[in-house]
Amino acid sequence: MIRVENLTIRAGEFRLRDVSFEAPTGSYAVLMGKTGSGKTTLLEGICGLKRIESGSVFLGDRDVTYAKPAERGIGFVPQDGALFRTMTVYDNIAFALTVRGWSDGEIRERVDELAELLGVTHLLDRHITGLSGGEQQRISLGRALAARPSILCLDEPLSALDDDTREEMYTLLRSVREHSHVTTLHITHNIAETQNLADRLFIIANGGLTERPIKRPDSTPSIETV
Repeated sequence: MIRVENLTIRAGEFRLRDVSFEAPTGSYAVLMGKTGSGKTTLLEGICGLKRIESGSVFLGDRDVTYAKPAERGIGFVPQDGALFRTMTVYDNIAFALTVRGWSDGEIRERVDELAELLGVTHLLDRHITGLSGGEQQRISLGRALAARPSILCLDEPLSALDDDTREEMYTLLRSVREHSHVTTLHITHNIAETQNLADRLFIIANGGLTERPIKRPDSTPSIETV
């Protein structure tokens, strides 16, 4: 569960004020808004990457408002993936486990499990350079899930993908949810991602946030009319 209560965050001249919402345990919540509306600022506040002026962040039954990012139990996929290009795919996925002191056997078992789930077993010995955008997003997702987080935060993970690859990622993200039961917060400005993945929809605009019903493909408004 993700619960945000009366959260205020400032980023330069921009300010989110008194934002509150809740994504139940196991849900797939999508946060939509125009460019510059504060989507990433809010996500980074939840992840501990932006200073919170006031309010509270709860993950499950824990108040993590002032906890360090590594203490929050969040798997985070930034917009650019931020993969380590000097490492192999295996080492990228294993990174969080290595820094946590998992044994070599435990790491191998977990990486193999994720590689099978994500369809990247054949890439484990490759380096990141030369992989397609879809392949790189699969690796970023694997690295975020490696340490079995209870929360998964995705910052526009599909924005750079072509339509066919995006459809593949819809299927993959649904499989990840079914397999891991992780509570997910997915940032996007694309209504199709909401229609294909979400069971909760939040709209951020004018420094505030509201929950809206999800309009499925038979009714496809633009973000301006959501």
